Amino acid sequence: MLGWVGCAAAGAAWAQPAPAPSAERQTALVRMVRQDCGSCHGMRLTGGLGPAITPQALEGKPLLSMASTIYGGRPGTPMPGWSAMLTLEEAHWVAQQLAEGFPEESRRPAR
Repeated sequence: MLGWVGCAAAGAAWAQPAPAPSAERQTALVRMVRQDCGSCHGMRLTGGLGPAITPQALEGKPLLSMASTIYGGRPGTPMPGWSAMLTLEEAHWVAQQLAEGFPEESRRPAR
């Protein structure tokens, strides 16, 4: 039961807007998504080997689910987890950015 309570608390925390990483870290995360994620999802994130991850493609998908996939991957698929490269909070921030329209690498996100 305690495990379930812990998961519920984490889910409730993830329902809130993710705290913005520092400007320097935002730049690194944008670069990571554009280059590393873009290698499968397409450089414009409109699809490639992996599905599109544009706001239109992600519409209606829960941020918690998206962040969970970013952080832990999808077993049985080519989608890797990125937990070695980012924190849970950063995975949630990336999911928020994807849902809103991911910034260009040359432009710093305002969040």
